[in-house]
Amino acid sequence: MIVVTNRIKVKKGMAAALAPRFTRPSGLDSMDGFIRVEVLLTQNIEEHDEMNVNMYWEDMKHFEAWRNSDDFKESHKRPAQQEGEAQESPMLGSEIITYEVASVKESTR
Repeated sequence: MIVVTNRIKVKKGMAAALAPRFTRPSGLDSMDGFIRVEVLLTQNIEEHDEMNVNMYWEDMKHFEAWRNSDDFKESHKRPAQQEGEAQESPMLGSEIITYEVASVKESTR
């Protein structure tokens, strides 16, 4: 299993509002090899908000299939803006980090 983390910096006060966008129903739900997605909000950062979007996959091959899919492209489109309207993104930057899960322990309760 692998975990792909998208560490996203957004404008202060925006992370909680943006987080549900990553877990709403989408084409991701039916992708082969997809296990789950979770969004973590980093605490105690003064300058900006930070979200860690963790995607769990069976392997890198399945994640790459998602990244190359039409559903991925569609889900990452910016909303259409009205003519003459300036649209400012809340995004300040992002970084992709991949991990291989080497060991897991779960509660037995």
